Amino acid sequence: MAGKAVRKVVLAYSGGLDTSVILRWLQTTYGCEVVTFTADLGQGEELEPARRKAEMMGVREIFVEDLRETFVRDFVFPMFRANALYEGQYLLGTSIARPLIAQRQIEIAEAVGADAVAHGATGKGNDQVRFELAYYALKPDVTVIAPWREWDLTSRTKLLEFAEAHQIPIAKDKRGDAPFSVDANLLHSSSEGKILEDPARPPDEIVYQRTISPEQAPDRATEITIDFDGGDPVALDGEKLSPASLLTRLNALGRDNGIGRLDLVENRFVGMKSRGIYETPGGTILLAAHRGIESITLDREAAHLKDSLMPRYAELIYNGFWFAPERRMLQALIDTSQASVTGRVRLKLYKGNVTVTGRESPHSLYSARVVTFEDDEGAYNQADAQGFIRLQALRLRLGAAAGRRGGTL
Repeated sequence: MAGKAVRKVVLAYSGGLDTSVILRWLQTTYGCEVVTFTADLGQGEELEPARRKAEMMGVREIFVEDLRETFVRDFVFPMFRANALYEGQYLLGTSIARPLIAQRQIEIAEAVGADAVAHGATGKGNDQVRFELAYYALKPDVTVIAPWREWDLTSRTKLLEFAEAHQIPIAKDKRGDAPFSVDANLLHSSSEGKILEDPARPPDEIVYQRTISPEQAPDRATEITIDFDGGDPVALDGEKLSPASLLTRLNALGRDNGIGRLDLVENRFVGMKSRGIYETPGGTILLAAHRGIESITLDREAAHLKDSLMPRYAELIYNGFWFAPERRMLQALIDTSQASVTGRVRLKLYKGNVTVTGRESPHSLYSARVVTFEDDEGAYNQADAQGFIRLQALRLRLGAAAGRRGGTL
């Protein structure tokens, strides 16, 4: 790819060692103009140093943008309408951030007349797939540069040597290997690599970025309410909040109660297994609350169909197919199911646990009159159950009878 002529490239830029080396490498290897794009997705870091560093390295067009509200409203909340969990556990915090970054990169590339985009994902991980599938879905003819698949800077030592040779400022703590790598946004933080690569070794407490340990959480439960409208959370304890503000508040509550930790060995799309430590405090609370309000507002078969489709939906996001037609089709079905998912859920937060303790909705399908053990005044005729059971048992009886005659299933 290095031989292909590139005039202008938009780089997803964090300002850290890797992307700073990539910036200079693009300038020297391709002889092209580099435009940097730094997205604030709630990672909790000051982004102005990235702007200053890019300026110092000769970048003329620099984009530093606060996308927190867009991230939560247009990516996180639609995913949570599906109750999406990859491999039954992972809340997809890294996966859901990549399509937004890629989308904005392509928009900037169009605006500034760039003919290429570049990312800093390695050739072993999922992120390279997520970025590039999104790029091609949005701009089929775009040129994609993935330096980790091209260059010979295959070690931290070589990166540092390149940085020093090209006068790239290096933070003192970057001169030694970090004990693990961290990726964070408003939904979660993920830690992996180095001291976490042995799945038999418990993670040290220093790994955790977003939560206190459940053992250190208060001995008294915290009770909250979350209001939903059309499947999305809109208020916390009766106070209406923007999407990003609401998730930020939930993160604080989850952090203080030791909620949202996950130690997971997952199956990467590229074929290997990897071990990661995930913290999703607000998202863990939100998932429990959303399932709570759905429990009284969704029809049984609609809920079961939605649950049966969820693993496929989650896998699409994990693998990078956010902009694929099948994800959009599933999203349309999921969003249709959410029309009546409105109401209030009460939850108790206590030492790493989230418990739903109450739920109410103007669209509730729950009927105390029908379900009661007391006299229901004719709301439900219990004798009707006999015929229902006999019809359900018909195929079982026929199969059992055939088996007695030597038949097979």
